[in-house]
Amino acid sequence: MAALDTMTTRRDLPDSPYLAAARGHKPSRVPVWLMRQAGRSLPEYRELRAKNTMMQACFDADLITEITLQPVRRHGVDAAILFSDIVVPLRAAGIELDIVPDVGPVIDHPVRTLADVNAIKPLEPQQVAPVAKAVGQLVSELGDVPLIGFAGAPFTLASYLVEGGPSRNHEHTKAMMLGDADTWHALMAKLTDVTIAFLQTQVSAGADAIQLFDSWAGTLSLADYRTYVLPHSTRVFATLKDVGVPMTHFGVGTAELLGAMGEAGATVVGVDWRTALTDAAARVAPGTALQGNLDPVVLLAGWPVVERAARAVVEDGRRAIDAGVSGHIFNLGHGVLPATDPGIITDLVALVHSL
Repeated sequence: MAALDTMTTRRDLPDSPYLAAARGHKPSRVPVWLMRQAGRSLPEYRELRAKNTMMQACFDADLITEITLQPVRRHGVDAAILFSDIVVPLRAAGIELDIVPDVGPVIDHPVRTLADVNAIKPLEPQQVAPVAKAVGQLVSELGDVPLIGFAGAPFTLASYLVEGGPSRNHEHTKAMMLGDADTWHALMAKLTDVTIAFLQTQVSAGADAIQLFDSWAGTLSLADYRTYVLPHSTRVFATLKDVGVPMTHFGVGTAELLGAMGEAGATVVGVDWRTALTDAAARVAPGTALQGNLDPVVLLAGWPVVERAARAVVEDGRRAIDAGVSGHIFNLGHGVLPATDPGIITDLVALVHSL
């Protein structure tokens, strides 16, 4: 991986509400962006995707650029998030997989043995060159809107590789983790390297912030998370710490893990809709910013419900700041659902800005 000291000159975006809140400064307004804002709910996205598979879109710099820009144009959000998928670096590194519609990532040959782990190759910069090109194009196109790069956390990548696809109970994953710790940590070390390389590619190309998605960490107990996951996630953040970009750590169903996830080294901790921001504030270290946490299903319930719930989240964020967190970034507690009316999202963004 190219050294970080060869990266693109970092943009100076002093008026960005998102970057201000993520860095613990007072923003000019409550910043808002939404996970999965680029994609499934937008007709312009569906029109493009009708002509391209998910994997084709994720390795085409122009498509990545266009899809990333779509919600910024339509909704006026305070940050763009790179259009990609957490399994993109795995596919780029040579692992045979595909994203199957209505299923998710499916792995041709699940990783179950030490020999399988040893066969995983490092991620080289040229393997994700279209992603780097897209980041460069986006930095030029976005003006004063920051770009968030992202990657899947080692545990969530491991869960897909070991299970062979999405899983409800993560049986094979936990069996390896608890029953064959040496193979587990060898796998996590390899995936940590892949995650770091993918994030470094994005940051070197100009990404203004990063987010680490540990989507399935909530399946673990706190003790198991600390033993089998936290050291590897910590290495991701420690490696990228000196870059100077805000770093967010997010998982679903992670109420009991929020404190430990904050310890990994992120400047922002994402909170899903199950946990009040004021409760999260009591679990993370003082000076950490929070991101969240409107239930995505609320957006399907009609504007009066959306308005009431959004106001409650903003007020909860203010109370969390009073309780010691350094800032609040309005977001959903997970991703935008495909059936969401884009007009509701536009109105939501305007409402949050008005508050």
